[in-house]
Amino acid sequence: MPTPRTSLAFFLCGKEFSKDVIYPFGEQLFDAERAAIEHLGRDHVPVFDYLLSMSREYTGLTSLQKDLLLEFRAGRSAREIACRPGLGSPSTVRNHRFRLREREKQAKVFLALMGLVEDQPGDGQELVTLHRGAKMVDERFAITERERKQVLRNYFSQDRLKSIPGREKRKIIVLQRLVERFEAGRVYTEREVNDMLEAAHPDYAALRRYLIDYGFLERTPDGSAYWRKP
Repeated sequence: MPTPRTSLAFFLCGKEFSKDVIYPFGEQLFDAERAAIEHLGRDHVPVFDYLLSMSREYTGLTSLQKDLLLEFRAGRSAREIACRPGLGSPSTVRNHRFRLREREKQAKVFLALMGLVEDQPGDGQELVTLHRGAKMVDERFAITERERKQVLRNYFSQDRLKSIPGREKRKIIVLQRLVERFEAGRVYTEREVNDMLEAAHPDYAALRRYLIDYGFLERTPDGSAYWRKP
């Protein structure tokens, strides 16, 4: 069973830590939980700040709830928080904190239920994990493993893309495969991006635009640097 830290590391950058493995960090050896803590501390921006900056479609949090979480993390009391504009009376602050704790309990139960569901043998109907750069999450991203495999068989011949799909869901599946050619953490020039995409299909300009539009790649405003969204 993944721990909160190992799950968080996988969520942020796809790095997995197995409970059956001992991981070396410098001259020390750590179990999965401690290794994940070290990795998060060394290789990522403050995790709390990063998660809180994510949009509501991912966190489910309102602006007020985010403000309150910042105050709670700073260790301020309900009375101190209530002195700040827009955060309510001390009793209102305490009620907000109670409701957030209830959400935490519900989330733990839900995660346990989903874990039990995922432990069952798959039938191809499992949903493909959504990339975090997705700019608009809707039914287009409800992609099953069976759909993904079928689209890849139909649209790819070895490493070449036969054609660019017109349907949105199929296009997303193709883009998910193409972005795997880019290394996480590496910065590419536009020429490098073009060359990599042209190796898959002649219309590299369209593919480059789609990868940006659908949140698979990020770039600087002047287009001089591109990188894969984690």
